[in-house]
Amino acid sequence: MQRSATVFLQFVVVLVGVGALAFLLGEPHFEGRNAHATPFEVYFHDPFLAYAYVASVAFFWALYQAFKVLSYAGRQEMFTPAAAQALRTIRHCAYALVGFVALGEAFLLRYSDDPPAAIMMGVLFAFGALVIAAAAATLERIVHEAAGLNPKRDLPA
Repeated sequence: MQRSATVFLQFVVVLVGVGALAFLLGEPHFEGRNAHATPFEVYFHDPFLAYAYVASVAFFWALYQAFKVLSYAGRQEMFTPAAAQALRTIRHCAYALVGFVALGEAFLLRYSDDPPAAIMMGVLFAFGALVIAAAAATLERIVHEAAGLNPKRDLPA
């Protein structure tokens, strides 16, 4: 893969991370029930917001792993155990995000003013995470086959 292409893709990954972080920090202030709340009330009186921040750790860890995979591709080291491990971590992070979304949906069904909209947003996010998990699993399998690795023996669990 060309170095310029990997640098561009790494830049896109960083932009996605910065955009997601800006959304996580900025959106609670503009939400209807928090429009006139102090920052302390916004961040410390909303258990769902704390849950969203905990769930976002898996998202940002997957972005970091994607950045690492792109750096391996840029250095022509894509077919190594380290790249396969990073792809496996991306897959596990995507599964964790689906689990967080499922638990968040259960919470929103009970406390949301508009459950259908909350459910639809969760379904879309979970679908996106499952697509990423499938892509990471496919790439991981390709890396294993190309490098001649045995997934049960050559990588740590």
